[in-house]
Amino acid sequence: APIPTYVLGANDEDTVRYFPDVSGCELAENITYLGRRGVFSGTSGLQIAYLSGTEAQHEPALTSAFTAKDAAELTASLLSAPGFRGVDILLTSPWPRDVARFGNSPGEIDTKKCGSALISNLAASLKPRYHFAALEKTYYERVPYRNHTVLQEAPQHVSRFIALADVGNTSKKKYLYAFSIVPMSSMDPAELVKQPQDVTENPYRKLQKEAPKGRTLVSAEEEPACQFFFDLNKNQGKKRPSDGKERGNSQPKQAKKPPQPTGPCWFCLASPEVEKHLVVSIGTHCYLALAKGGLLPDHVLILPIGHYQSVVDLSAEVVEEVTKYKCALKDFFRSQGKRYVLFERNYKSQHLQLQVIPLPLNLCTAEDIKEAFITQAREQQIELLELPEHSDIQQVAQPGAPYFYVELDTGEKLFHRIRKSFPLQFGR
Repeated sequence: APIPTYVLGANDEDTVRYFPDVSGCELAENITYLGRRGVFSGTSGLQIAYLSGTEAQHEPALTSAFTAKDAAELTASLLSAPGFRGVDILLTSPWPRDVARFGNSPGEIDTKKCGSALISNLAASLKPRYHFAALEKTYYERVPYRNHTVLQEAPQHVSRFIALADVGNTSKKKYLYAFSIVPMSSMDPAELVKQPQDVTENPYRKLQKEAPKGRTLVSAEEEPACQFFFDLNKNQGKKRPSDGKERGNSQPKQAKKPPQPTGPCWFCLASPEVEKHLVVSIGTHCYLALAKGGLLPDHVLILPIGHYQSVVDLSAEVVEEVTKYKCALKDFFRSQGKRYVLFERNYKSQHLQLQVIPLPLNLCTAEDIKEAFITQAREQQIELLELPEHSDIQQVAQPGAPYFYVELDTGEKLFHRIRKSFPLQFGR
């Protein structure tokens, strides 16, 4: 694709086969399937929440369906952030139930019967400035609705729901919506909460009050964690500011806190699951630990203290400390007559693990190690590319896209973009 493109997942079991990894993957160059649920944060501060699939109707839930647990965990992950006011954009496939209440007519669609009540509750909690959905295959732009109760709560921004038709439909209904948006985090608060003349009451309040506090549908398989993607390339996804100025860059960037795991994580240092007797060294942002079941006695891992999924997700200060650990390990292993090879598998893993394995200098050169990886990859039909000198993995890996990465202590780097499946033990 000519520009970075992000898509939701399957809406029925017949199309699940087009998504090699249901938890998120790159489908083609520049086309990223976001995953089951999560948040994409652009470098400008734009925040996009998403939930893939249709609402589950029975247990166990189908692969192409989401449950009340999915919606609740996505909501909890965002509402726990300090000062949360809402998201810029919400992407779902089903319409929210009862979206037309108090608003303009959606034509033939009966919103009291179609759509998902879970999506309605999600939209009510996340307060998106724009909510897009397309499952009903018709165009409908609802007039804006309020996110506060007049005279009882402080004014908040309004939400707009936009449904799109299917691409290339014969009725020539609108299936494309182009718009310019300044991230909420960069807007003047008074400008953000301005109320348009045609604003209506919130259509979901009644549904929220009536929402049953009963059981939730849970898939028989282990639920994947809520995902967070960060767009680290400032040249991508750049929008024209609505006032013609670079408003998005007017404020200093605040360091983002790493997303919190939705379940137990074996590698978050604060987690009770961490086997602390394996920890070798603790820095400010990273720590060093012996590998459990290491290939050699001095096989170690460099891990972020906070919850990050891959090197691509790391903030600048974490990257800086990872580099310091690499330099320290290179010096230490050289003093022992060894050189290291480092690899990362960002595929079916929840927390970043940089595997560092030392090898004797007198038994293999850096060229030998590189050739071994390339030969093994060729035998398994894996395209392992050598990255140019001084290039960075953050320049070649799209946020959220799975990959395998090798780095030698000479600075040479090999990279494979995972498009379908990948042998989990390849690096080992």
